Amino acid sequence: MGTLSNGRGTVAFENANAPGLDWRKAGRTDLDPIVKDCVILADAGTAEGHPHDRIPDGTRMVAISDDKDTDSPVLYMSRVEISKFFDGVMAGEFDHLRASEEELRAALELAAAI
Repeated sequence: MGTLSNGRGTVAFENANAPGLDWRKAGRTDLDPIVKDCVILADAGTAEGHPHDRIPDGTRMVAISDDKDTDSPVLYMSRVEISKFFDGVMAGEFDHLRASEEELRAALELAAAI
């Protein structure tokens, strides 16, 4: 059985498409099983037989999914790919995709009503 952690706690969590992984989500999100609200990532070990020719066997991989559904699809990225993405996030290259303050407030109100 896998787990889901937000840095403040850990709960049992199993994605049917990637069983046994220990997932991590942002610390500003909730672990409540009702309020699912985040992208989740997990160490996916090494690639073996990956369909893309630029991902050789032995490449360390990261799994990415959504915690709202235990049947959510799982996307696998190499650690190099995810590191480049994180660099772009930290440089502000994706700030235009962030939720507005109004959207964040609405999401908190919805979560409180559940």
